[in-house]
Amino acid sequence: MNEVREPRLGQFVKVLRGRDASKYAVIIGIEESRYVKIADGDKCKFDQPKRKNLLHLELQTAMSHEVVQSLNESGRVTNSKLRYVISKFAEEQAAQHAEQRGE
Repeated sequence: MNEVREPRLGQFVKVLRGRDASKYAVIIGIEESRYVKIADGDKCKFDQPKRKNLLHLELQTAMSHEVVQSLNESGRVTNSKLRYVISKFAEEQAAQHAEQRGE
């Protein structure tokens, strides 16, 4: 899988299993050693995050400092901010993959 082992708040993840497979989300809560709460601002809102097993996620190395800052300041993140940071991250990932393929 991925070399990143410890989940952190604000870290991007790629969902590997389930209905939302191959979509990106952000960790907004860490429950136990194996479970985290993720949200994407669209289907999984901040108020009703999805509880996922870490085995079903691919932890990315990138983190959203905007989400971390918002969580530290007010204890919550707006769904629009989640959608924004995820769309930017997805664009960067697509650009990297296109660059690797030589397009």
